[in-house]
This record gives sequence, C-alpha cells and structure tokens, in this order.
Amino acid sequence: MTYYEDDEVVPELTLRIDIDENNNNNNKGDYLKLKEYEEGEPGSPRRRSCGKVWYWVKLVFFLTSVGLLAAVFIKWVGPFFMDKEVIPIINWETTTFSTPVLAVLVFASVALFPTLLLPSSPSMWVAGMTFGYGFGFLLIMSAVAVGISLPYFIGSHFLHRIQGWLEKYPKKAAILRAAGEGNWFHQFRTVALIRISPFPYIIYNYCAVATHVKYGPYFLGSLVGMVPEIFVTIYTGILIRTLADASHEHHFLSAPQIILNVLGFAASVAATIFFTVYAKRQLKILQGEGESLLQ
Repeated sequence: MTYYEDDEVVPELTLRIDIDENNNNNNKGDYLKLKEYEEGEPGSPRRRSCGKVWYWVKLVFFLTSVGLLAAVFIKWVGPFFMDKEVIPIINWETTTFSTPVLAVLVFASVALFPTLLLPSSPSMWVAGMTFGYGFGFLLIMSAVAVGISLPYFIGSHFLHRIQGWLEKYPKKAAILRAAGEGNWFHQFRTVALIRISPFPYIIYNYCAVATHVKYGPYFLGSLVGMVPEIFVTIYTGILIRTLADASHEHHFLSAPQIILNVLGFAASVAATIFFTVYAKRQLKILQGEGESLLQ
C-alpha cells in the first residue's frame, strides 16, 4: 500500500503480530511474524472503514423501510384488519365466554398446545387483551410450567428417535447438547439462553430430554428465559385491544396515547432484539467452551 507525501510516493507497511504462531514456535526463539496487507485485503484499514460505512448504510435503509411499512400498516392495513377480523373475534369472545371460563381456556391452550406442536402465542395475546399484565402474567406462567413439562416427560419415551433426529442437524444439536453438560447452574443458564434465542420453543420442549439436561435446571431455566417473550406477547395483546377499541368507537387516539404506544412498541422490539443477540452470542461462547473441553 502507498500514499503521497510532498508529491512523493511513500510505501506504507501494515504489520500484524501472529500471537498463535509465535507461541507455537517459542522453542525456536522469540520473534515477530510481519505481514504486509495488500490494497483491499480483508483486515486492512481501508477495508474495515468501508465495512463500517456499509453497515450504517444498511442500518439506515432497514430502519427507513420498517418506518414506511409501519406507516402503511397504521394508515390502511390496520383499520381494515381491526374492523374485519379483530373486533368480531373480541365481540364473540366477550359474549360467548365469561371471564373465569376464558381464563380456563387460556390456561388449557397454553398448557396443551405445545404438546400437540401447536403455537400458543394467540392464547397469550388473549390473556393480555383480557387480563392485562398482572393476572395475565401469572396465568401464562402457570400454564407454561405445564406446557414445558409434558413434552419433556413424553419425549423420554422417544429418546432414541429424537437423538437420531438431532444427528441430522449437528450444528443445532451442538448448541442444545451444551445444556446437558456441566453443573446445575451451567445447565440452568444454557437452557435460559436457548429459550431467549430464536430456537423454536415447541421443538426444544421435546429435544431437551435427548440432551440429558436434568429436569430441575430445564424447568427453572425455561421459566426464566421465557419471561421476556411473555411480557412482549402480553403487551401485544394489550396494544391490539387498545387499537381495536379506538377503531370500534371511531375515534383517534390522543397524542399521549400514541406516544406511549409507539414508545412501548419500540421498547418491546428493542428488548427482543437485545436479548436475542445477547443469547446467541453467549450460546456461541458456551459452544466454543464445550468444543475446547472435548479436544
């Protein structure tokens, strides 16, 4: 690489210290291995600066696209969806079931749907719309305790078949098997991180037993790891109910309500992204530690 100084071409040499190779060659004496970066080579200063600029360009483009999609949804798609789908369902729900019966139905669906490989998020939305944060959170947590336990014990009867399925996906299986290693706290932490990560909730309920994780850390780690998701689903239900009430009564939300809803939605999205990225990074670290122990 070269640069110009006082109208003269001056060669520039970028040096990198290869610590690993130095440590492997200590028996030959101490020395530094020098490397010259070519123009545009990965690791060169110009390449790193271009990578940062491109990252911010993609981030701005992504945020702009999300903002435009949100504006389209709020202006046209949202009111139509509320009037045609959400409001009729809410009216049917409130006129057909009493509050105690609805609580039983929410509990049963959240507890049993994961065993049947069915999603339970809509039931959590109903809990948020009907019961709010307090009772809704307690109701969902008690149902989740059943929903994560039944597949664990049922899966123990199909242990060899589940292990054969995991062998077909070695990369995913390596992360899951990390939960079955180490002491009680290691298993608890790994299970909590898996629950926070994007790994499918229903699938892990059955796969956990094949990783030899104990039921105690699996149970508590699952409950702790699912707390962020439960709060997001409850908030989603509350937001749906707020928008449905406003659309049904044909009035616009006040400025403070709009600000609070936007901030709440942004906070929930940011929290979800943060916890997901953090969990994925920690799982990679734990996976690397497990592989180093096996070598």
